[in-house]
Amino acid sequence: MKLNNKCMLITYGDSLGENLADLRELLDTYFDAAVGGVHILPFFPSSADRGFAPLRYDIVDPAFGSWDDVRAIGERRYLMFDFMINHISRQSPAFQDFLAKGDESEYADFFIRYKDFWAAEGGFPTPEQVDAIYKRKPRAPYVEVEVAGAPEKVWCTFGEEQIDINVRSERAQRFFAETLEHMVANNASIVRLDAFAYACKKPGTSCFFVQPETSELLDAMQAILGDDVMVLPEIHEHYTMQMKVSEMGYWVYDFALPVLTLHALYSGDGTHLKRWLEMSPKHQFTTLDTHDGLGIVDVKDLLPDEDTEWVKERMFSEGANVKRIYNTEAYNNLDVYQVNTTYYGALGNDDAAYAMARAIQMFAPGIPMVYYVGLLAGKNDIELLESTKEGRNINRHYYSKDEVAAEVERPVVREVLRLMELRNTHPAFAIEGDMEVSIPCAGRLTIKRSSGDDWALLDCDLATHEYSIEHS
Repeated sequence: MKLNNKCMLITYGDSLGENLADLRELLDTYFDAAVGGVHILPFFPSSADRGFAPLRYDIVDPAFGSWDDVRAIGERRYLMFDFMINHISRQSPAFQDFLAKGDESEYADFFIRYKDFWAAEGGFPTPEQVDAIYKRKPRAPYVEVEVAGAPEKVWCTFGEEQIDINVRSERAQRFFAETLEHMVANNASIVRLDAFAYACKKPGTSCFFVQPETSELLDAMQAILGDDVMVLPEIHEHYTMQMKVSEMGYWVYDFALPVLTLHALYSGDGTHLKRWLEMSPKHQFTTLDTHDGLGIVDVKDLLPDEDTEWVKERMFSEGANVKRIYNTEAYNNLDVYQVNTTYYGALGNDDAAYAMARAIQMFAPGIPMVYYVGLLAGKNDIELLESTKEGRNINRHYYSKDEVAAEVERPVVREVLRLMELRNTHPAFAIEGDMEVSIPCAGRLTIKRSSGDDWALLDCDLATHEYSIEHS
């Protein structure tokens, strides 16, 4: 099924029920009118990071089901699959072949070998080059391994189970084509390029969103997918990078909306949110929550720095079980650019504030994406967090079918579903339609969406968190 202008659910294959068959049943039973598309987070065999360290893409992890289960969900809803273009599992057949055979392996240039990449520097970057790299570790990004019996450094941006791919390699290009063509054949409507901005690397640069190579890579991936399947690059950084991709004609993520909406609801001031709504692209997918934490880096220069820090402090002081320690090494998280919490938890488990946040998302430009925990207004899962010591697991609760049946009866969840159903069915929300945002008085925000003679108006009291919706 092709992309259509209806809300997309983000979920793991085993988070709503135990597997993909359960997911399909729950979608059909409780969320049929609210959910038009599904982003099934990585459902391939993986060695780490909840699916984001894939071993291969040709099969579905048997714990989730099979390609038949994926295609069955796609019969009624458009689907988004993940392709980790930057890396592959350390346990993958490709990397294991490389470790065993070295230069004799067909994957000899599939990975980024320091001795080749930094050949001009003698096999290791200078301190200045290390400082220039946009990295997730406080040192040069590599892991040391034995290649055909000899020690060698290979590029590793994220966890040690995620080995970076040399996107310039001819073998990597064949792998990209084979993988994407297989996804198209199995009902993908959108392919999300995870960690996309890290993929292209060049000595002496930040090795992040390097141009023109990054744009050329994006065009190459879209060419493989053809006209009927969309490529969606995932980039968490300054909003101007999303704007650059949008100007190229691609859809993008709106990762700025979550913190800007929190700021408006915390402060009662919708000025910064209004500005962003008016300037953000029409061809975007909006988010309030995802499988990761709430991105702070995404609002740089959209909020004054002091306001951004104030929002973080409010999350820690007024959020429900939002703790600083959950963003530290003790919980396997040193990412200063994110705060680990559910969106409901960030709003202090307040039903009225949460429903208003979702209403704002439904009226924002683009197509709303709703994470499965957010769909059910989920609280922070402290038990899962403590049992795993993984900070992001605070927002990754596993719902049984019985839990889902109970949660959908909560008034706040019913209101969220009502909002999603309105967004899916009312013609005022056409992608190419018009939008007017105003602040009629202090503490108020109104958003009007219209298309032809059809219109819908959201009126928010940011102080009391009361809102009303009128429509043609």
